[in-house]
Amino acid sequence: MLRYLHRLASSLILATVLWTTPPACGQGQMSPPTVPITTVVTVLGPKYTPPPPVAKEDVLVYTGKTRLNVTGWVAAQGEKGRLQLAILIDNSVSPNLGTQFNDLRSFINSQPKNTAVGIFYAANGTVQTASPFDTNHDAAAKKLRLPFGPRAGDSPSVYLSLSDLISSHWPSAGTRREVLMIASGVDRLNPGPSDPYFRAAVENVKKAGVVVYTMYAGGDRLGASFRGNIAQSNLEQITTESGGKSFFEGVSTPVAFAPFLSQLDMILRNQYWLVFATARSRNEKGELRSIQIRTEQHNAIISAPKEVFVPGPRK
Repeated sequence: MLRYLHRLASSLILATVLWTTPPACGQGQMSPPTVPITTVVTVLGPKYTPPPPVAKEDVLVYTGKTRLNVTGWVAAQGEKGRLQLAILIDNSVSPNLGTQFNDLRSFINSQPKNTAVGIFYAANGTVQTASPFDTNHDAAAKKLRLPFGPRAGDSPSVYLSLSDLISSHWPSAGTRREVLMIASGVDRLNPGPSDPYFRAAVENVKKAGVVVYTMYAGGDRLGASFRGNIAQSNLEQITTESGGKSFFEGVSTPVAFAPFLSQLDMILRNQYWLVFATARSRNEKGELRSIQIRTEQHNAIISAPKEVFVPGPRK
């Protein structure tokens, strides 16, 4: 009898403990909800050649050491291949840039029918629209004009203009959004190594999911030596951070844009929409989160943003 009463008392105590102890998820241990993130990824073969086939199962996405679940991998072709391509020209570069316009016009006219091209000029920290996004490529190409040059161009910061393009002149239309920025990279508002306008542009580009490509066009005397090195470094960084590519030919404007534009064309024709799931940000305004995207597919070279914007808690 005593043994029975002892077992009964133990059972009652255990039941009381289980009833009063909150579940683990109530103690903040529940995994945060996930959210699908979509980004543009470029896949190429060596030396700008067409890539081998890459399937969803071949793509690995990590944040830190955590592998994320890839839920979508679709080639940016056909209906999924729509693109808005902004050509942003720094108004302060030399008018000699006009010698490259035949190459630029040929590149614009060679784009697929579902690519809308816009022509913009960086001036006074904003952008001047020469041609809004248009699938009439010949009409857009005809809107190219000579930049005004270092003195008359009055473009204190091409990075302010890039931010303005993204925030004020670029409606989100569910398409790829990419920029070819032709500039010296020199920021006359802050030409030193700690440039707040450059940092803000990098952040804005990544938050908007815009891919940036830069074509170096030699600037004025500010483009020489130390400042020139900073400028080219900034052009390289903003492209790397966004998943794009910088095109250089030393410290002067390339003799011909055509070889670089051919490489850019190969890039634009070999892109994918990648969708993966990651935990929502705990920050109410969301956050930029580092990611690493790679593949073990032989001879496939992936270019992708270093960070993506992750929204905060669902309201």
